[in-house]
Amino acid sequence: MPLSKNIRRVVTTIDSSGKAVALFDGDNPHAKLRPQRQTVSRLLWVTDETPADMTGRADRAAREIGIAPPAGGSIFRIVDIPPTPPEVDALDLDYQHRIVGDHAPAKGLPPRHPLMHRTRTVDYAIIMAGEIDMLLDDTEIHFKAGDVLIQQGTNHAWVNRGSEPCRIAFVLIDAKEP
Repeated sequence: MPLSKNIRRVVTTIDSSGKAVALFDGDNPHAKLRPQRQTVSRLLWVTDETPADMTGRADRAAREIGIAPPAGGSIFRIVDIPPTPPEVDALDLDYQHRIVGDHAPAKGLPPRHPLMHRTRTVDYAIIMAGEIDMLLDDTEIHFKAGDVLIQQGTNHAWVNRGSEPCRIAFVLIDAKEP
C-alpha cells in the first residue's frame, strides 16, 4: 500500500490572552523530494537552541535545512523511503556522508555503503509503516512498523529491500562530539 502524500501537522501555542490554541492545523506544506532516490522528507519543526524558544507565531519548519539540526537545536521530520534502486550501488561510497558535511562526527569508520552517513546527534526514530534495514559498520538490523531506535552518532545507512515505501519519524537533537 503506497503511503499518503500529506501528513496532518498540528502545532499548538499560547495566545496573547494565555489560552492554548492551534497555531497550525492542516497538511504539512514542507515536503521535499530527493529526486535521486524518490525519498520524500517532510520537515515538521526545527528549534535553534535548547531550551527552545516557544514564542511567536512563525512556522519554524518554513526554512531550508540539511539533515542535521542547527547547533544546539533539534529537528523533527517524517521520511518516506522507497525501495532502494540498484543504481545506488554505483554511487561513491562516501555519497551520503558528503551530503552531511561538517556536521558529521570526526570519529567513525569510512562508509561501507553509498547511503552510509553519521551525524553529531542523538536520533529518536519510530518506524511508522513498512520495513527497512539499517546497515551499521559491519552488521545490519531489520526494523518493522512500531519498532523504535535511539541512535547516538553512529555510521548507518537506510536500505529498503522491500517492495513498499517505509515511513519513519525522526527527531534529531544536536549533541557533543562522541
